[in-house]
Amino acid sequence: MPRSFKVVTYGCQMNMHDSERISGLLESAGYVRAADDAVDVVVFNTCAVRENADNRLYGNLGQLRPVKSARPGMQIAVGGCLAQKDRGEVVRRAPWVDVVFGTHNIGSLPALLDRARHNASAEVEILESLEVFPSTLPTRRESAYSGWVSISVGCNNTCTFCIVPALRGREKDRRPGDILAEVRALVAEGVLEVTLLGQNVNSYGVEFGDRQAFGKLLRACGGLAGDGLERVRFTSPHPKDFTDDVIAAMAETPNVCHQLHMPLQSGSDAVLKAMRRSYRAERYLGIITKVRAAMPDAAITTDVIVGFPGETEADFQSTLDVVRESRFGSAFTFQYSKRPGTPAAMMDGQVPKEVVQERYDRLLEVVEETSWGENRRLVGEAVEVLVAVGEGRKDGATGRMSGRARDGRLVHFAVEHGRDAADVADAAEGFGGVRPGDIVHTAVTYAAPHHLNADGPVLSHRRTRAGDAWESGRVARTPGVMLGMPSVGAVPAPTVSAGSCH
Repeated sequence: MPRSFKVVTYGCQMNMHDSERISGLLESAGYVRAADDAVDVVVFNTCAVRENADNRLYGNLGQLRPVKSARPGMQIAVGGCLAQKDRGEVVRRAPWVDVVFGTHNIGSLPALLDRARHNASAEVEILESLEVFPSTLPTRRESAYSGWVSISVGCNNTCTFCIVPALRGREKDRRPGDILAEVRALVAEGVLEVTLLGQNVNSYGVEFGDRQAFGKLLRACGGLAGDGLERVRFTSPHPKDFTDDVIAAMAETPNVCHQLHMPLQSGSDAVLKAMRRSYRAERYLGIITKVRAAMPDAAITTDVIVGFPGETEADFQSTLDVVRESRFGSAFTFQYSKRPGTPAAMMDGQVPKEVVQERYDRLLEVVEETSWGENRRLVGEAVEVLVAVGEGRKDGATGRMSGRARDGRLVHFAVEHGRDAADVADAAEGFGGVRPGDIVHTAVTYAAPHHLNADGPVLSHRRTRAGDAWESGRVARTPGVMLGMPSVGAVPAPTVSAGSCH
């Protein structure tokens, strides 16, 4: 019988996309994906950015220990950024783990699982640098209508609060032809929307010496509109690399969405300098001014850290000022988290927890105020919504469906008035024939800080190939190179890999 697996993912979009590769690899090696807990292999794809990442992982590993004891042959694998950071510490703290692999050797997972099963001992393999770009690996996409495409991995920046460069390595860029081939493959499967991913997405081209490569890539994606690519997004750009040609490409390429997620981190120049963020508040606000001049409808979102070492009340007030002036549609807000191995962890002036919490609460109030104000501007406006799965947790009770507008805002919309949601909640065609992956136009009737409601009649509904794929239960898969990895049932000869634990 084929062995079953499930992947548990923590962290950012890059990790989610890595998990798609993990699923694709395991399926290519003969494993069968399952949703329940009674599986043969559980893979944790971890994040190391936040302070509670360790507790979350080891807590879940502890819960699995009795499950594994009751299921002979069950295997547990831990990968991702926390595995890259902790290495052999994972097996020391949780000796029932079978495989530990890092961010640079996702492709080794099927072989490591086979080897651990054959040797009846833990396999720990952590590479120090990327040998094969991960997008060459087979990928099982989670969505029938939207797909992530990595254009680069790693980061050349040295932000003092961030551990990611140490875990993901220096930036590696894919060739444009490889990226566009993957986008075409997704579009051929029915995907309508792609999101270009990179730790520092707009520095793309640094490895082959073209500072305008990212803007050219956006325009090249525009050339695929005729093939069915309707929406192009990207995340996350760095202000220091944001150039005017990228703004022009966004404004002049119809299928590039007018959405920008650009991390601010702090509005204080002194704090930005301590963070080693190579821009200042004036530069940041200048980019936003140019973006809005070129695209008045652009939705701009951000990341903000509160309580960085040395942050004063005046510094924090500067952050609030920039947040208000930027008119963010939303913001991911974080309390500074000390991460071992980063320069900021050793800095003087660590801000007391109670001060950080009080500032964080005030920041949330300002973010809610500004985002609500931006959303209220859209009441009465028509929006184009790509219908999604799982975006609206209360849709079944409210008789709505949900999706994302072109600017990335979450929209909950009513489809059929006077019809009991319970009667159609389980129907494959959704409400009134609208399916995830379809496109609807509707008018906004109510604005909240984090979403829009459209409770009037749907103005138009277009059935799409993505909706057809969702209705048939088909997911997009992109092929890759298996790198000589064994399939399930093939037991390799015993070998010892660098960093393995025996």
